[in-house]
Amino acid sequence: MNGRRKGLVQYFNQEGGYGFITPYGDEDAVYVRAEDIETEEQVLSEGQQVSFALDLARGRFEARHVRP
Repeated sequence: MNGRRKGLVQYFNQEGGYGFITPYGDEDAVYVRAEDIETEEQVLSEGQQVSFALDLARGRFEARHVRP
């Protein structure tokens, strides 16, 4: 899928380095890994608005190039 999407962080586990983002206009949350967060800390907060690219990986959609 092309282009950037926006959404809200539904959940993020800092210790595990993963979480879920719910894209605006979509009910299905997408998986995000800490390594795909484009901040120095590579951490997200629940309820935080982010933009991201959507990619099909490992049989599911995942958020890539995530930016607050």
